[in-house]
Amino acid sequence: MAELPTATERFINGILPENPVYRQLLGLCPTLAVTNSLNAAITMAGAVGFVLLCANVITSLIRNLLKPHLRIVVFTLTIATFVTIADRFLAAYLYQMSKTLGPYIPLIIVNCIIICRCEVCASKQSPFVAATDAVGQSLGFGLALSSIAAIREILGAGSLFGLRIMPAVWPDWTIMVLPPGAFLTFGLLLGTVNWIAARNGGKKIT
Repeated sequence: MAELPTATERFINGILPENPVYRQLLGLCPTLAVTNSLNAAITMAGAVGFVLLCANVITSLIRNLLKPHLRIVVFTLTIATFVTIADRFLAAYLYQMSKTLGPYIPLIIVNCIIICRCEVCASKQSPFVAATDAVGQSLGFGLALSSIAAIREILGAGSLFGLRIMPAVWPDWTIMVLPPGAFLTFGLLLGTVNWIAARNGGKKIT
């Protein structure tokens, strides 16, 4: 049996070498849907990070009790519990952001990143390793969302975090804050990541 990655390797891999968005192409629905502003992107990344960390740790704690034919059901129910907590927290304390993100917070339940990490790491390794894996993947997800959102908000609205940073003469590229802008920005950044990887001879980006 192949040796599983250590906690440090799990953490580092999640940020760039196995970035969930740019390298694994997971979680693309919220990536494209909520990145028209940096505030929304960071909030979504935080919610996903909270759910991923909690789901990974709980799954790891019960990994010896999981039955092969029921594991996906257990993963989903565990994830749904923490998604509900995140959703209600946002509705109570960040109501306007909760309205802005709309159905994409509840849809974290079916986010492939979380289910993937429960299956690949948490169901096979200790809670500590599962936690470091979750933190690394969450940082990688947040990095991806923030990079896309920053470009879209600057070019599309001339602002960052809602504050105007571009000169008044800057012609806002409205298309960048619309759905086509999400696909365009993601495609360009994904192409850049693949180009860098190709220049490294197909090695992991570090």
